[in-house]
Amino acid sequence: MSQRIVSVALTVLLGFVLVGCTPQKPVANAPASAEAETNTTSADVAVDASPSVETSEPETMPAETVAPSEEKAPEEPAPPETKAAPPVATATTERVLLGSPDLTSGIPGEGSLTTEQIQAWLADAKNHATLEVDLPLGLSVGVGQIVIPADNPMTRAKIELGRQLYFDKRLSADSTVSCADCHHPDEGYARHTQFGVGIGGQEGGRNSPVSYNRILSGPQFWDGRAGSLEEQAVGPIANPIEMGNTHEAAVDTVKKIEGYRLQFAKIFDEGVTIGNIGKAIATFERAIVTGPSPFDYYEPLRAMQVAFKDDLEDLDALKEDDPDLYEDYMAKAKASEEHPISESAKRGREIFFTAKGSCTACHVGANLSDEKYHNLGVGMDKEEPDLGRFTVTNDDKNRGAFKTPTVRNVALTAPYMHDGSQKTLEEVVEWYAKGGHPNPHLSKDIKKLELSDQDKKDLVEFMKACTGEFPKVEQGRLPE
Repeated sequence: MSQRIVSVALTVLLGFVLVGCTPQKPVANAPASAEAETNTTSADVAVDASPSVETSEPETMPAETVAPSEEKAPEEPAPPETKAAPPVATATTERVLLGSPDLTSGIPGEGSLTTEQIQAWLADAKNHATLEVDLPLGLSVGVGQIVIPADNPMTRAKIELGRQLYFDKRLSADSTVSCADCHHPDEGYARHTQFGVGIGGQEGGRNSPVSYNRILSGPQFWDGRAGSLEEQAVGPIANPIEMGNTHEAAVDTVKKIEGYRLQFAKIFDEGVTIGNIGKAIATFERAIVTGPSPFDYYEPLRAMQVAFKDDLEDLDALKEDDPDLYEDYMAKAKASEEHPISESAKRGREIFFTAKGSCTACHVGANLSDEKYHNLGVGMDKEEPDLGRFTVTNDDKNRGAFKTPTVRNVALTAPYMHDGSQKTLEEVVEWYAKGGHPNPHLSKDIKKLELSDQDKKDLVEFMKACTGEFPKVEQGRLPE
């Protein structure tokens, strides 16, 4: 490998560190690979950012009123007519790229899932292999942040079971609300309403956070009250405003559906429990990641342009002197050209990652979120403001603080902020530019910015350039 290519990799990695991306300590059972099996190379390092939404699962009530317990429902023996699936061969491991459509496109076929189709699916040993996951270009630099609990490894069978539960309205009290009703694929895995809307048309007090890229996140909800994605996944089921059910009733409903009984019996030793329902949904959500964006294709090209500015002035000479470096540069230029980023977005990138915009005070790392809680002053002028993280920690410094949302795919997830009070990205930029709303607990990182009208437009264009494709997901195909 050319010494210059090695230098590029080091230069890009250094640039990534300089913008404040400090990888978190991997959780048990996190994959060891730091490179996605895509068209990335050692120099394909990208960073991301955006001020707007986050997490997963219906966040439709203030934290102080939402804290359903996760006790296990009483176990019931499966009815005698349940047919056992054929024995499964010993499962091994398989390395996969998250975002691959085969992980989330459902059991092959059309219409409702039949018992025979489910049995055939469960009989395939490949569907029970533990998945060692790689992340798409851009997100791939966040391998050290991957959160996969040791007691809930990812498998194809578990992703598919979680997919079914995610879209199944039968988990709610009156079969009218599913997880997808507040976090829908067609609306950026969020919802374009100011607040989450649950059973009986009831409206909560917070905007629905997104349910993608959760594999890079630990505590969930705007206030971080759920310690894990598994815990978060079952909270809305027992929330009276969201799905209006009880955990016991939800478990009973699932047990009465043969297709679900077969899957739970094969995937989990304990069969159907509320904890296992949460594990399945969480596993599906971890499989939902954002694909490479124009920003991600541009970033490695820009790094080379900075590192080898003089060499790149004469490409013919470079081709003769260092063909490896030339080919690497041309490949990156072609990839960026095929996924174009506008000149306005490039200017916005410079504002975002420098002191001029100071966006990376919070929006850092592969998912452009520090996973911390900050008071931006949003809603703090109300008579009784939502106190956010404070209601969880009772720590005064957390009054009015909410979790930093991701900037990835933020253009798809309006409205913005925890209370959905800002309808457009332009409004979000204006909020930051004016320095938020003054209050005793305003984050030290929120300061008035000197931005021209063009600067603000450029920032919005950059955030739009952080949009990548979602994996194909089957929204129907549920057990009969």
